[in-house]
Amino acid sequence: MQKMAIFLCFLFFLLISSATACDRCVHHTKVAYFSTASALSSGACGYGSLALGFHGGHLAAGVPSLFKDGAGCGSCFQIRCKNTTLCTRAGTTVILTDLNHNNQTDFVLSSRAFMAMANKGMGQQILKLGLVDVEYKRVLCNYNKQNLAIRVEEMSKKPNYLAIKVLYQGGQTEIVGIDVAQVDSSRWTYMTRNYGAVWDTSNAPSGPLQFRFIVTGGYDGKWIWAKKKVIPADWKAGEVYDAGVQISDIAQEPCYPCDDENWR
Repeated sequence: MQKMAIFLCFLFFLLISSATACDRCVHHTKVAYFSTASALSSGACGYGSLALGFHGGHLAAGVPSLFKDGAGCGSCFQIRCKNTTLCTRAGTTVILTDLNHNNQTDFVLSSRAFMAMANKGMGQQILKLGLVDVEYKRVLCNYNKQNLAIRVEEMSKKPNYLAIKVLYQGGQTEIVGIDVAQVDSSRWTYMTRNYGAVWDTSNAPSGPLQFRFIVTGGYDGKWIWAKKKVIPADWKAGEVYDAGVQISDIAQEPCYPCDDENWR
C-alpha cells in the first residue's frame, strides 16, 4: 500500500507538470553559449566528463522549468536559430546536462552546439553574435544500440550506502522513481534523487542487484524493469553497468493545439 501511495503521488505530479510544460510544443527564446563544454559537463546533472561524449559534445544548460529539479537531466531538444541566412533549417540536437540560472535565455549551449546551428562555413560568424533568437522543441533521445546504464558513484560505501547515476536514457520520458532489490527478492527499496541524475539509498540490499524505474509514459507513469542482475555483489565505485534495457517511450501531454503544430 505504501508503494502504491508513492506511485500515485508520482502520477499526480506528472499530470500537473504535463499540463503546464508541453515540451513537444515549439517554444521561442534566445540562446547563448559557453566557450568550453567542460563548463556544462561539470554541471548540476552530475554527468562529469562523461557528458563530453553525449551527442558529440552538443550540450545545454536549461532553465528550471526544463531542468525540473533534475528530472530533465538527459532530455534532448532540437534547437534552430531564426536567422535563415546564417542558420540551417534543421538546427541541432542538444542534451540537457546543467541548470541555467540566466532567466533571459532558456538555454546556454556548448560552443560546438551553438556553431552546429549555422550553415556550413558560418560557425565563426554565429559565435561572434553571442546571442541568437531560436525556436526549440523536445525530441526523442536516440543512443542507437546503447542500453540504459548505471554508474556506481564514488561516494558509495559498502555495505549500506549506494549512489548511482543513470546514463544514456533514450526516448522522450523522465525517470521519476527508482527501486533496487537483491536478485530474486521481492523486497524493493526505493531510492531518492540526491541531485541531477544521481540517486541514492542508505539501505542498499546485499548481493547482486536488480532495478526498476518509474518513467513518464503515455499520460501516466509506467514501470521499466532492467535485466535480472544489473550490479554484481562485488560492485565497484566508478564502474558503469549495462541495465540490459532501453527506454523508447514518448510521454504524452495534453498540449492541444500544439500537438498538431507543424514545424516547417
